[in-house]
Amino acid sequence: MCDVLIVDDDFMVARAHERIVAQQVGFTVVGVAASGADALAQIVDKAPHLVLLDMFLPDMTGLDVIRRAREAGWAVDFLVLSAAREAEMVTAALQGGIVSYLLKPFKIIELQSRLAGYAERRRLLDRAGDLNQSELDRVIAPACAVPSTGAISTLPKGLSKETTALTTAALANSKPDLAASECAELLGLSRVVARKYLEYLVSTGQAVVSLRYGQTGRPQRRYAWLVG
Repeated sequence: MCDVLIVDDDFMVARAHERIVAQQVGFTVVGVAASGADALAQIVDKAPHLVLLDMFLPDMTGLDVIRRAREAGWAVDFLVLSAAREAEMVTAALQGGIVSYLLKPFKIIELQSRLAGYAERRRLLDRAGDLNQSELDRVIAPACAVPSTGAISTLPKGLSKETTALTTAALANSKPDLAASECAELLGLSRVVARKYLEYLVSTGQAVVSLRYGQTGRPQRRYAWLVG
């Protein structure tokens, strides 16, 4: 699981972000902060893996939070969610080592895609063994990236990159396997749509399908992640 701290002084916005994160497979919200000082205190107390950070806070900027966290040596990643679009602020945030920068207002699926990309990044870096060039590219890709695969840019008609990325993340973080109905529940899709995306991952060699036989009825198709 990836522990997430949400930092935004707008209560309604913070709650909206909390709901999105809570619905994302592999993520859990460990705290919500409305100020920079509270954010820094919760980083120390709760040790989140990822902070969803607004740039405009009542007591300091998001850049101050990033800088103080880095100076203190805290191992935490930052994903900026802000209306701030000034080049100087974006540059400073990138130099601070953020993993993504998403301008407000944004669509829910855009944040879901950033989270899915972050989950893939953590999966690659947390495993044992060396990384190949393709995996390194996925780890240090531009911060807008959703989980990338060799075939994702040439999707069949009717499939979207965003939903493919979300399905990829759901499957990669499910052990040992996942049924279409379970994937549908995780992502808020219909079972038919979820199965279409899972079968696509099988067709590209990123996943494998097996049959699980029950007492009655047809066997259930179970999907397992293969890449990496």
